[in-house]
Amino acid sequence: MPPPTASTPTEEYRQRQQAREATVAHFEKTHRSLGNLRLLLVIAALFIAWWSLYRHELSAWWLLLPFIAFVAVAAYHAKVLHRRSLAERAADVYRKGLARIEDCWIGNGQQAKRADATVSLYATDLDLFGTGSLFELLSQARTCMGEDTLAHWLLCPESDRETIDKIKERHAAVAELRSRLDLREDMAISGEEEKLKTGVHPKALLEWAEQPAQLKRQSLRWTALLLAILSVAGAIVWGETGIKAPFLLVLVVEAFIAFSLKDQLNQVFAGTDRALADLHLLSSLLSRLEREPFHSSGLQLLKQQLTSHSVPGSKAIAHLETIVQLIESRDNIFMRLLDVPLMYSVQVAFAAEAWRRAHGKAVRFWLNAVGDMEALLSLAAYSYEHPADPFPEFVEGAPTFHAEELGHPLIPIAKCVRNTVSIRGETRALLISGSNMSGKSTLMRSVGINTVLAMAGAPVRAQRLQLTPLRVGASILVNDSLQEGSSRFYAEITRLRRICDQAEQHPPVLFLLDELLQGTNSKDRLTGAEAVVRELIDSGAIGIVSTHDLALTDMQHSGKGRLQNMHLQDEIEDGKMKFDFKLRPGVVTKSNGVELMRLIGLKV
Repeated sequence: MPPPTASTPTEEYRQRQQAREATVAHFEKTHRSLGNLRLLLVIAALFIAWWSLYRHELSAWWLLLPFIAFVAVAAYHAKVLHRRSLAERAADVYRKGLARIEDCWIGNGQQAKRADATVSLYATDLDLFGTGSLFELLSQARTCMGEDTLAHWLLCPESDRETIDKIKERHAAVAELRSRLDLREDMAISGEEEKLKTGVHPKALLEWAEQPAQLKRQSLRWTALLLAILSVAGAIVWGETGIKAPFLLVLVVEAFIAFSLKDQLNQVFAGTDRALADLHLLSSLLSRLEREPFHSSGLQLLKQQLTSHSVPGSKAIAHLETIVQLIESRDNIFMRLLDVPLMYSVQVAFAAEAWRRAHGKAVRFWLNAVGDMEALLSLAAYSYEHPADPFPEFVEGAPTFHAEELGHPLIPIAKCVRNTVSIRGETRALLISGSNMSGKSTLMRSVGINTVLAMAGAPVRAQRLQLTPLRVGASILVNDSLQEGSSRFYAEITRLRRICDQAEQHPPVLFLLDELLQGTNSKDRLTGAEAVVRELIDSGAIGIVSTHDLALTDMQHSGKGRLQNMHLQDEIEDGKMKFDFKLRPGVVTKSNGVELMRLIGLKV
């Protein structure tokens, strides 16, 4: 009788974790038993050896029995250890999944500090990468391609006319993959036995695979093979008759050919230690994806990229892995001695070149397909673990962002305060006023990070989200730079210039400006803020500006009714600041700066 179906992701993960842990315990028990059996076989072999060689009462051939048994048990033991390792890794997959569901995931995932995030207009402001980031919450990629693809979706939303179609295609793929727990488990535990890590170096592998042929005279391949055969024959003649001239003659010819091909061989083998690393992981992932049936058009297209070539990607990469082992064996001291007589390096180089001619053009398709699939599986896992988070609804028309019960996905659900945020119709921007610590920055980050999720094709933390395609431009965390010799104010206005430039492009910008121009005097601040917001709105952008300077709330008069005032408020009860973090219409009626200074002991 099959076990009952779990009703929630938590229950399903817990059942699977317990099942894998039971498997680990079973194989651990088998492991100990096999270890004892191997010890007994060694003792039996010693006893037979003593009985045979010392007592001369048994034939030495009896030693074959414990030897054969030991080899068989050792082979089976290796399989048991491998299956135990897989079960341990699978249990850890569900352990981490439960941690994500229970909001205890920070520091346990992939943090991916990326150089391209530093030039983004929102990655740092919205905590996309690093410890406790959106990327750490989402990513379950095993390869650099998967990490790069997911990061690209978060950093570079689609900007062509087919944006909505591409996002909806991802929605369909994520919806189909959401319940494929077996597939996600298999992808997560594939690879070598050592500690799991992100592997495969796509740039280096592509450069090697797509490199032009270095050994263009194919006749040399068969010449090398013939010379190797003649070398072996010459060595036999030398050993049998003492005549060494044939062998030495062949050796001289081989040495000449090997020397003349030295530069080409070096180019074939250059960089293979990095380019051809982690091929077992890549082959395993390809093999697993090739076996999985898909129904949505996007997933079928990805699978077609894996299987449309003359040889499936998994088999081709497995063959390349064999060639890599031959390349690496060139460092063996015995192969160094036999390298020239057997024309070993030449023959291995020709084998590598033959592989590149047959499959080099397909490598890019395989790597892209794996990267896209891993990114989709990461979004599918997030969707499965957060069933209350819906896909956003994309609408046409003027730039729009309308969210009901919007929350921040990086804040634990128990602590997350949700708000309705609407920027549509005549309203082109919200001016949110409020005191320090009232939640203005967090609210803007909630808007920004959910927009990033929506544009990446992921579910969002809201009851409902309607929006047009948008690109985020944020000025929330802007600091001075000692290295560049710039002040905070200069860094901020430079960021604002970049956001305004981006607002001239497609899709429209969603700007998020926190404490706008606070690095200058109040007069210049008001003048500059009005100009910046007017320029952005006139360019077709929508967004949010936050401030605790109530003078900026008068900007609505220069915005022709397009700027709506909202606020977040606080209360002081029993000498403590109280915040409800709820968004309300209108301008905040009080500030807490003086009260806050008094609460910490300043005499003001």
